[in-house]
Amino acid sequence: MNKKIQSALISVFYKDGLEPIVRELDRLGITIYTTGGTQKFIEDLGIQVVPVENLTTYPSILGGRVKTLHPSVFGGILGRRDLESDVQEMKQYNIPEIDLVIVDLYPFEETVASTTEEKAIIEKIDIGGPSMIRAAAKILKMYWW
Repeated sequence: MNKKIQSALISVFYKDGLEPIVRELDRLGITIYTTGGTQKFIEDLGIQVVPVENLTTYPSILGGRVKTLHPSVFGGILGRRDLESDVQEMKQYNIPEIDLVIVDLYPFEETVASTTEEKAIIEKIDIGGPSMIRAAAKILKMYWW
């Protein structure tokens, strides 16, 4: 199944190399959903984004621990576009299709190497990033293998 990318979710810790990708997505007219620091980075480039909070109707909560962990995000990634019941549920719950996921992981190893402070180390245990990678991998397997 070939599908044109119409939307992307971008949530990265490291912004290095992100600008050319974001500019190309913008040039192609792709809707960009994003979070916190990534949102600020992209908006500072003069590119419009849709904050993830607009999808979830929740702000980033619990000190930033919960941003993307929501059915509107994961439904957008995992919804099977070729299964009518999924398509109908996505419409029913106003879940947009998310065609591309750009995500990296918090710098856990760097944090452990640079501090013994338990709180700092615990905060770098990434939950949303690995979850989005796994969701994107699941849909990738369905459509491209």
